[in-house]
Amino acid sequence: MTAFFVATSIIKDAEKFQEYGGKATASLAAFDAKLVIKGKAEKTIAGNSDHQVVAVARFADMETLDNWFNSAEYQALIPLRDEAVDMTLVAYSVPQ
Repeated sequence: MTAFFVATSIIKDAEKFQEYGGKATASLAAFDAKLVIKGKAEKTIAGNSDHQVVAVARFADMETLDNWFNSAEYQALIPLRDEAVDMTLVAYSVPQ
C-alpha cells in the first residue's frame, strides 16, 4: 500500500522553517519519496483549522515512510523542526 504523511504546521520562526523545509525535502530523496504538495493555508472552508502550512509526501509503503522518519538524516533535523514550527505529522496508508 502506498503511504503518505501529512504535516500541518504553525510557524514559530520563518527563517528556521525555510531551512528545515529544504533539508527535510532533501531527506526524502534517499527513500524515493515525493513531495506531493506544500502550501500555505488560505482559508478554512469547513470545520476548524489552526495550522498555517501543510505538506504531503508519498512513499512506496509504510515501511519506507517509517525508515525515512527513523533515519539518522531526518532525526538530526528534529531539533531544528521543533525550533521552527509546531508540527503534527500523520501517516496514512492508501490501497492501490
